[in-house]
Amino acid sequence: MDERLRRAAGEAIGFMPEDEGVALYEAGLEAPAEHPWIEIGSYCGKSAIFLGAAARDRGTTLFSIDHHRGSEEHQPGEGYHDPRLTDEAGRVDTLPEFRRTISNAGLDGVVLGLAARSEELGPVWRASLGLVFIDGGHSAEAATADYEGWAPHLVPGGLLVIHDVFEDPADGGRPPFEIYERALASGAFRERSRTRSLRVLDRSADGF
Repeated sequence: MDERLRRAAGEAIGFMPEDEGVALYEAGLEAPAEHPWIEIGSYCGKSAIFLGAAARDRGTTLFSIDHHRGSEEHQPGEGYHDPRLTDEAGRVDTLPEFRRTISNAGLDGVVLGLAARSEELGPVWRASLGLVFIDGGHSAEAATADYEGWAPHLVPGGLLVIHDVFEDPADGGRPPFEIYERALASGAFRERSRTRSLRVLDRSADGF
């Protein structure tokens, strides 16, 4: 991975550990590049730098989706609230920081931000995809909507990447683990690699 982009990712606001970010980049190097890629859950663009670096190297486009109003834990008074990421009305708004992060990394035109809710965009999306990275809301409803709305768009050999997959409930929330288990049980996916909480699956068949 380009050292300048690696430094940019390290400086960006976000929660993606470097080893998982590098694993995400390496997954991108193996994903089909004839079709665009999707990231669900942009936040401030940290993970989009890792995946965008791979998209640039492969000559494809990464669409990064987020409503940019923050998850429950990002709201004022909650544990992960960052007062830097609020608008003039005091509401969480990560879109300006995301745009700044991507621009400073030199990834404009490779990483295209979509300010929208995944569950609203997924049902009307029509293009096939080479990679889907799910790192959005961690409620059962949000994780299920992300999986059901986007995984079916993957072409055979396309990669489904899921973040924050914790087998031990004491380590984190269950919904990302549950959609990971569901993907494997469907018969449509097989596990390709794992790096801490990051799981990379490839689509081997139909079966949703």
